[in-house]
Order: sequence, then structure tokens, then C-alpha cells
Amino acid sequence: MAEALSQSQIDELLQRMKSGAPVESEPEERIKTYNFASPKKFTKDQLKSLNNFLETFARIVSSYFTNALHSICEVNVSQLEEQRYFEFNNAIPDSTLVGIIGFEPENSSFGETTLLLEFPTSFGYMLIDRLMGGNGEPTILQRDFTEIEIALLDHVMQKVSKTMKDAWQTYFPLETDFKGIQTNGRLIQAFSPQDIVLIVSFDIKEEFYEGTANLCMPADKFEEVIGNLSQKYSQGTRQQDQDKEQKKQELLMDYLKKSDLNIEAYLDRCTMSFEEVTDLRVNDVLMLNKRIDDDIEIHIEGMPWYTARMGESNNKKAIKLVKSLGDQNKDEQREDANVDD
Repeated sequence: MAEALSQSQIDELLQRMKSGAPVESEPEERIKTYNFASPKKFTKDQLKSLNNFLETFARIVSSYFTNALHSICEVNVSQLEEQRYFEFNNAIPDSTLVGIIGFEPENSSFGETTLLLEFPTSFGYMLIDRLMGGNGEPTILQRDFTEIEIALLDHVMQKVSKTMKDAWQTYFPLETDFKGIQTNGRLIQAFSPQDIVLIVSFDIKEEFYEGTANLCMPADKFEEVIGNLSQKYSQGTRQQDQDKEQKKQELLMDYLKKSDLNIEAYLDRCTMSFEEVTDLRVNDVLMLNKRIDDDIEIHIEGMPWYTARMGESNNKKAIKLVKSLGDQNKDEQREDANVDD
């Protein structure tokens, strides 16, 4: 039973209320709720291990989208949580893009299971615009996807399914099988409503697009997969971990080598006032600070990488690389890191 206030405490409270002074209250005790009807299946260590696999997948998907769209596309893991399948299904909009992927780890007791990879329709329209030669600027389309558009998206989802296999192959042997695309979230009944699933959210950033994709995985199946992985790691050696890390790096580099990069040659830069710019006319000559035979800078994706000489080859303008600026870039990056620290 709560202890009664003394008369002096009551008088003090009344006095504070009359004077307008704040009345101090005891700090509320923060209690974290726990739903016993939906217990958590994974420990923090297990989720951390799974997050490592997912980050590898995100990096490789980033490389694939960057190469396919000819534009820098970043994919990062933003959230990992457990919930009931009906909660996930209810949160999906009626009009969406869901890739259905068969997932079968080697030597698993359950055989093949199903993963759902959900993208907003806006991401689908951006993909189609890029693949058809557009610049990917956001458009609001209130219509269903055509058969041709679905075929294009189907091709993209197949590639994403393959990158999932490639990314996780470094951790455990598995097979993936892309089943198809569903555009109506309400028609997907991959799991029972009360099944516990793992929902992984990915942030996607491109020049004209920002959005979120979600990967839905059955918790009971991945509980076995992560358990087997933990046992393997506890019995493994440091050399095995190094070999796997090297294989991941090689796999990521293979995807990066296929990416298209913008290369620009800079003769020189000059500064002009707004008035001088407005007075410019065709055939005007701009005086630069460089001679015609001076070295010029070669930039790759906005970063200086080489100096070069201008010339001709086969009756076309050409440049000859003279010096690498790679060491200079590394020094600048170290200086930036020191400033940040």
C-alpha cells in the first residue's frame, strides 16, 4: 500500500501550486513490454550473424543495380525484426511488386522454403524507365503494369535471386529458384497468418529515387539455418574465415568490374562573373591558364585519377595517360578521415 503524505508534505504541495512552481514527480519506471503470445525466436548474436549475411547481399545487389541502371544505386540494411505473417501481409499495399523466390539450403531438414521480396510500384516504374533508356525521373502512374513491363521486371527479379545465391553461397551451399512476380499483395498466401517471419527492410537510394524494399523469411526455417551456421563457426578455424572473406571480396569485385563508370577529361577551369557569362556569344574565345601541350586531369566518377596529354589517334581526338593520381587520392582520403576524427 502506498505511504500516506504527512501534513508538512501536503502543505508544501499546496504552497508550490499557489506560487506556480513546478511540482516534482517521481520518474516513471520504464518497462519494456513483452508479448508472450509471440515469443522471439532469435538471440541478439543470431540476428547479428544473419545481419552480416544480409549486408553482403545488399552490397552485391547495389553493384547489380548500379550496373543495370547505369546510375549509382545504394542498397543498405535498415531494419531486422520478427513479426507475425499477417502483420506483414496487412502492411503491404494492394498494388505492389512481390518477387517469390524458392530457397533451399543444402542438408536442411525442411527442403525448399519460400522468400518474399517486396518492392514499391514506384521502384518498378523507375527500373522500367531506366532499362528503356530514360533518366529514371519520378513519375506517378495510376495503372497496372503491362505484360512487357512485367517481363522486364521478371528478368530483374531473376538476377536479384541469383545475387542472393551468390552472396550467401560463401556462408552455406544453397539453391534459389525464382517463381514469379505478384502485383497484388492480398493474393499472396505463402505462410499461415500466425507464422512468425523475419522482416528485413532495405533502404534504396538512386539519383531520382528513395524507397524501401522488404524481404520476408520464415523464422522457423532460418532458425535451423542460423543454428547450423553458429555450430560451423564455433568449429571452424581463422583461416576458413579468411578464405570466406576473400571469396566475398572477389565476388563483390566481379560485380564491380561489370559496372559502367563515367570518365571525363578536364582541360582547365575558369571563373567568370554573371555579367560576363550573359555577354557570351558564339565564336567568343575564353582564355585559360593552361597551354595546349600541358597535362590535363582525367576524372573517374568525379574523382581525379590520372594526368594525361591530348593528341590524336586514327583521326580522332585522344588522350594518353601520363601519371596516376591514385596515391594522391589515398592521401586526401586519409586527411579527410583525420579531420572527421
